Amino acid sequence: MTRLHLHSERHSVSRIGWLRAAVLGANDGIVSTASLIIGVAAAAAKPGDILIAGVAGLVAGAMSMAAGEYVSVSSQSDTERAELAREHAELAADPEGEVHELAGFYVNRGVDPATAESVARQLMTKDALAAHAHDELGISEMTTARPIQAALTSAATFTAGAALPLAIVMLAPVSRLVIIEATASLLFLALLGAVGARVGGAPVLKATVRVTFWGALAMALTAGIGMLVG
Repeated sequence: MTRLHLHSERHSVSRIGWLRAAVLGANDGIVSTASLIIGVAAAAAKPGDILIAGVAGLVAGAMSMAAGEYVSVSSQSDTERAELAREHAELAADPEGEVHELAGFYVNRGVDPATAESVARQLMTKDALAAHAHDELGISEMTTARPIQAALTSAATFTAGAALPLAIVMLAPVSRLVIIEATASLLFLALLGAVGARVGGAPVLKATVRVTFWGALAMALTAGIGMLVG
């Protein structure tokens, strides 16, 4: 008698929802706040003005990230609910046709028709809507939209990211603020890219270079504009 060996595996894709929001929030917090501080400092502003600009950027950015994520992910959630409602109606109107439709997905993946129909019937007996949501619509517990979680994660990580370049303003001498701010922020970005890639199971070097490059470009542009205006 063959014994079925079951074991659990942990995959990085299960973290994709909160990891995306976390990395995006922290990255934006560092880049936008550091760029704002560098731009204002390059315009020869007073230390107090630089600090005020940084704090304002942190608060505005955190609220913007939270609102943006909530609206965006809520739209995705609304679409998912609408699709599930339509699928529920189709299951009620033509259950047999939905069995053949689900079986068709398995046949396209290489399962023979008889086995595909048997699997479809078994899955639909247990939870027809969940079976169609997963295989027809691509909606599962792991990928479903969570607006509040995304909003809170983005706001919190943006604040944490923005606090790092803001702390440099209070510690670095004004005469060397631009250089120290840029260097420290790029190091923060490199660390963020490496950690995010490590947690997500992606190539560390590629992610680190990508995050650092775009951060450096943003800081260079705002520093140039600050010097022109100042």
